[in-house]
Amino acid sequence: MTRPLAIAHRAGNSLAGLQAAVELGADVIELDIHHHRGRLEVRHLKTAGRLPFMWDKWELVPASAPRLHLDEVLDAADHGTLFMLDLKGRSASVGHSVAELLHEMVPNRPVIVCSRFWPAVESFAGVEWVRRVYSARRRDELTRLRRHVRTMSAHGSAYGVSVHRSLLSAELVAELHESVDVVMTWPINDDAALADVTGKGVTGVISDELDVLEALLAARS
Repeated sequence: MTRPLAIAHRAGNSLAGLQAAVELGADVIELDIHHHRGRLEVRHLKTAGRLPFMWDKWELVPASAPRLHLDEVLDAADHGTLFMLDLKGRSASVGHSVAELLHEMVPNRPVIVCSRFWPAVESFAGVEWVRRVYSARRRDELTRLRRHVRTMSAHGSAYGVSVHRSLLSAELVAELHESVDVVMTWPINDDAALADVTGKGVTGVISDELDVLEALLAARS
């Protein structure tokens, strides 16, 4: 079995997190991309319309706080860093804008793009150096995903999927591997979760915890 990729979840959302993941030796560094007011912002936090803050489940940040942009992350990264760009929102425009920036700044540099909103991912169809990953968080998304990857496989264009751990089973992983090369899962943030999903045959582990990724990398050496 192929050893699972060690994927540093959201590590690219700050330059400090990027550096830490690079120093660890993570295979892939994930970051979240929002297309906001004509800029490609790197953040997981959501805007709140006209309200003066950005938010996540347990976090509020003033809307005036400095924001990191994708071009800054690309400038700061070593050329060998493999990014996974998680395209946020419900518009394909984020995919088109990211594609334009990548063509401008790092043409032909391998990159992974993923999203729960698949039309954004389809912006990269036919771009050989971009690996497309289709994500599913809910059971209805998973039902559509299973059909989608079978169709893609029939046309020889499948690379990977990312499925929330709550939906995962060994049988599902085996089924998906019939159509795609890589089956990723998240969130894997402790040793018990890591043992569980590697036992199910996943080929990509997405974790917020660098010590979990360190254990995964150590097991491969």
